Amino acid sequence: MTNPTAVLQASNCLWPHWKVSPRVRAFVTTRAGGVSEAPFDGGAPGAGGLNLGFSTGDSPEAVAENRRRALGLTPSHHAAWLEQIHGTQVEDARAVIDRLVLGERTRADASVTDRAGVVCVAMTADCLPVLFCDDDGRAVGAAHAGWRGLAGGVIETTGERVARLAGVSTSNLNAFLGPAIGPAAFEVGEDVLDAFVAVAQPARRDATRAAFKAAGGAPAKYFADIYALARLRLADLGLDNTRIHGGTHCTVTEKTRFYSYRRDRVTGRMAAMIWLNP
Repeated sequence: MTNPTAVLQASNCLWPHWKVSPRVRAFVTTRAGGVSEAPFDGGAPGAGGLNLGFSTGDSPEAVAENRRRALGLTPSHHAAWLEQIHGTQVEDARAVIDRLVLGERTRADASVTDRAGVVCVAMTADCLPVLFCDDDGRAVGAAHAGWRGLAGGVIETTGERVARLAGVSTSNLNAFLGPAIGPAAFEVGEDVLDAFVAVAQPARRDATRAAFKAAGGAPAKYFADIYALARLRLADLGLDNTRIHGGTHCTVTEKTRFYSYRRDRVTGRMAAMIWLNP
């Protein structure tokens, strides 16, 4: 199954197109380019899948090989793999990696660093990965933003930590929104709408409500635009639209390209990775 010389092709990943320091490097994996078999495959007949999640039911050997391939596009053999819990806890990526080397897992949903070669990572299969950096490449961060974490403030908390490490205002950050469940596929209940409206800034409550489109049914159902909700939270940090990138894919409908838990239930995990070159 494994081939120690096999590499992940850059074309199998999404790369942010943002005007920042060349020190900043980042990509998001897709389901293509690995060795996992169905239902974790690469989306085409006979294509191996790049499932990066050990908790999915996939072969551990396949996931380990897939992680090796993904890390082959970075300068490190390690990354800050988190035990994600749909919360708002942000950790130092170097400390996460040090714990992993000792066999200890870190329960959190974001990591940040200002150290070269330390890879921050967020894993998803419908939830929204958000990558942060400053213009000059002083600090970076990666956040896993499911709806609970997004409503709870994981974007703001991560952005504030990155800005503090970089020594800049949060308005001087850049953000990349990786592939997530799209606005025509993310059906939620009224409890989710109410959760976002309850914590929205007063000036953004109307825009927050507008991110939910009625889907009918009883009890009431809505289609939520997780990208629009994230952009509102980034606006709270002071980012204007020129500093927010991505947010154009749908993991549910782009079946051959992305894993989706909502679509398939038994599925793999993708990863959004970001680091600083020396």
